[in-house]
Amino acid sequence: MGKVLTLDTLNRALLLENIHPDATARLTKAGYEVRTMPRALGEDDLIAALHGVSLVGIRSQTHVTQRVLAAAPELLAVGAFCIGTNQVDLAAAARRGVAVFNAPFSNTRSVVELAIAEIISMARRLPEKNANMHAGVWDKSSRGAHEVRGRKLGIVGYGNIGTQLSVIAESLGMSVYFYDIADKLAIGNARRCSSLEDLLESVETVTLHVDGRAGNHGFFGEAEFARMRPRSLFLNLSRGFVVDHVALRRHIESGHIAGAAVDVFPAEPKGNGEEFVSELRGLSNVILTPHIGGSTEEAQQDIGDFVSTKLIDFAESGATSMSVNMPNAALPAVPGTHRLSHLHQNVPGVLATINRVLAEHGVNVEGQLLRTRDELGYVLTDIGTTYSEDVLDELRAMGVTIRLRTIESG
Repeated sequence: MGKVLTLDTLNRALLLENIHPDATARLTKAGYEVRTMPRALGEDDLIAALHGVSLVGIRSQTHVTQRVLAAAPELLAVGAFCIGTNQVDLAAAARRGVAVFNAPFSNTRSVVELAIAEIISMARRLPEKNANMHAGVWDKSSRGAHEVRGRKLGIVGYGNIGTQLSVIAESLGMSVYFYDIADKLAIGNARRCSSLEDLLESVETVTLHVDGRAGNHGFFGEAEFARMRPRSLFLNLSRGFVVDHVALRRHIESGHIAGAAVDVFPAEPKGNGEEFVSELRGLSNVILTPHIGGSTEEAQQDIGDFVSTKLIDFAESGATSMSVNMPNAALPAVPGTHRLSHLHQNVPGVLATINRVLAEHGVNVEGQLLRTRDELGYVLTDIGTTYSEDVLDELRAMGVTIRLRTIESG
């Protein structure tokens, strides 16, 4: 792991991709000079924009790569104002002491409501009825239209979104089946399937709610669509790269899949107004939405508040609670002290060495907390405000040190 020396914290923040104004307001109130941009940035543009920036907020289209992190030594933390963090090189960020935060719960309800709306819309053939009406065609018929009550819903991925969807679907009278690679407890009357194949052969509607791990690339393709029951419905509101859209189009055109709703795509425009390209365009029984599962005012406001607060807490107190790439630690502040935030390689004896250095320089410890996570260790130490630069130099010089910061606690 490379060593990152202490740098003065710069009160500058960059927010990309139309993050909710509440995030800007909260950061501004905390003393940050905030720059906002409505779109995602490519690697080179992001490197240029991060000069002098300590906090950056992104959504799903901006990628914080190892190269970006290496070119941004002032950067303290990345806020992913969304659920997923696969657009950030988490390991590279951790090696540089850059904490990454996301919003794993804030938009759950919004995604669930969209899924329910699309299931009902497809079951009632609303896209087709709507298109006919706009074309001047009056087609008052019940042919092919169904209630969702009594139908079997298969949820692939039984996390925060999958479980809440399960509850609401049951309240509508649906029978819920689910599959997850982890051992998840069924909620209500939901039935766990032992395999994906078992689920696909049992239900009439399949909805994907899997995470962005690399192993999910191409997770759902030709074989999975072929296993689905004839005239089933399909939804993907999770990650664009998990589904083979060519295979999906083929099964829709053949009539094997009766309808689909897709909110996420392998390649998405970086900003509004750019052309959207997809194999699924032009299919009347496919609902396409521009990655808006979590895009409600309520969800975006909650996300803006939640993630910006995490960024501020880390910058001002070193708190890493709910960080996705660093040991989670939060130590109550002791007024009138300075805090040492020490990220290091997780090897035995580091805490003893830190305290020996402090003791040799006559520095008293007012409060201290150590947390570890895999190969990382993280120590928060509150000390008096009188100490020499030699103390910091010795802590920086420790062979296991990754990043050392000093923070005034108040």
